[in-house]
Amino acid sequence: MTIPTRTLGRSGISAGAVGLGCMSFSNIYGGFEESADETIGRALDLGVTLLDTADIYGPFTSEQLVGRAIASRRDEVVLATKFGIVRDPDSPNGMGVNGTPEYVRSSLDGSLGRLGVDHIDLYYLHRPSGLTPIEETVGALAEQVEAGKIGHIGLSEASADTLRRAAAVHPIAALQTEYSLFSRDIEGPILDTCRELGIGLVPYSPLGRGFLTGSFATPDDLDPSDWRRNNPRFAAEAMAANRTLVDLIGTIAQRLVVTSGQVALAWVLAQGDDVIPIPGTTKIPHLEANAAAADIVLEPDDLAVLDGAAERVRGPRADPSLGWTNRDTPPLPTA
Repeated sequence: MTIPTRTLGRSGISAGAVGLGCMSFSNIYGGFEESADETIGRALDLGVTLLDTADIYGPFTSEQLVGRAIASRRDEVVLATKFGIVRDPDSPNGMGVNGTPEYVRSSLDGSLGRLGVDHIDLYYLHRPSGLTPIEETVGALAEQVEAGKIGHIGLSEASADTLRRAAAVHPIAALQTEYSLFSRDIEGPILDTCRELGIGLVPYSPLGRGFLTGSFATPDDLDPSDWRRNNPRFAAEAMAANRTLVDLIGTIAQRLVVTSGQVALAWVLAQGDDVIPIPGTTKIPHLEANAAAADIVLEPDDLAVLDGAAERVRGPRADPSLGWTNRDTPPLPTA
């Protein structure tokens, strides 16, 4: 089986319709197996060619493992990584953002070294900075495109205004953001702006951080060190309410003789040919099931039922007080 390909907006980036998020090749979910070689090798065999990582995953662990895994197959990979999130003990969530031109250059060189490559196909600003105007960050990224170190520029969790300001400096190939039946807040201005500007969409957590697969039902089902335990949507009361969405997905999956995760992915894929979701896994059977979702076509009635299910979701996808999603940046200083 080789999955079909898609193109991200007007960027010209062509990759398998389902990608692989590589955050799982770090300790973010409470421990991991170093199975990157086998998992990524199988992904490429299946046509899952968009591999997405970031310097903060570990930090550095994921990039190192991905680099090792693709060393002999670099020409088969659409390689994406991200920069900008930094440790900040003074921040409420322990994280900050650095989008300065100087940090663009140093982060890029670090990622190139860990990945063992001479260029990165798609390089994202992991979050827009609250201190650096997006024009300055994208301007520095554009210089690296000209230098041949970056193929395309991406943004993650950017507002519609940030996307427009960034695209006025240099074409933006993709927006990476959380998007699934569990998280649909980008629908409206953000998604409309992507389509207007020809920016492809790369949904992370398209399986609702695993919840939509039906594989766990309460916080007690998660590893004690799993960060999802601190997410408001995974509080016990919210999870209990959100089981109704999982049950709805499961009913459709049972009728189609597929998995709940495949139905959830098929819904995301049905949102446009410019959409390439990047579910993460370290397990080959899960990878194969995710890839197979590219061939599932949901009927209009099923899509309509799922489209109306957003009202079932309880709890924000992130703590609103942190301002960590759909972010703006400050304006350029006036002369």
